[in-house]
Amino acid sequence: MSLIVNDPAIIEAYEDVRDDKSSTDWAFFDFADGKPDRLKVAGSGSGGLSEFVGQLKPEIAGWGYVRMNMSNDEYSQRIKFVLVPWCGESVGIMRKAKLSIQIADVKNILRNFHIEVPASHVQDLDEKDVMTRLRRAGGANYDRQSSNY
Repeated sequence: MSLIVNDPAIIEAYEDVRDDKSSTDWAFFDFADGKPDRLKVAGSGSGGLSEFVGQLKPEIAGWGYVRMNMSNDEYSQRIKFVLVPWCGESVGIMRKAKLSIQIADVKNILRNFHIEVPASHVQDLDEKDVMTRLRRAGGANYDRQSSNY
């Protein structure tokens, strides 16, 4: 069964994170109460990856979309987007199985992202590690003097 993703608030939250004029830099999408196949906006904020990670719970499954500012110096600011499939360690086996199928429906809505960082523990979303993955995905390393990847 496919995931129902037709709530206009989902697109609004996604576009808000993508909007350079908005301070919103993350959104989290999970399941509507009593409707395990209907996606809803569970939260959003402007506190970056650390705020996003702070609201994740072990009994929750869903998808996060995070805007991150990547820079080598003050002159080269680049915005990158991270898709975070979150499946807390206490999520039931049937929900875990459905997530692997439902992510295709989520990616039809949250289309533009640079990397995908699946996580089931908050430690999987260490900001330094995510930034390293973004730099590696970017290809060229213009910051060779201070970076060892």
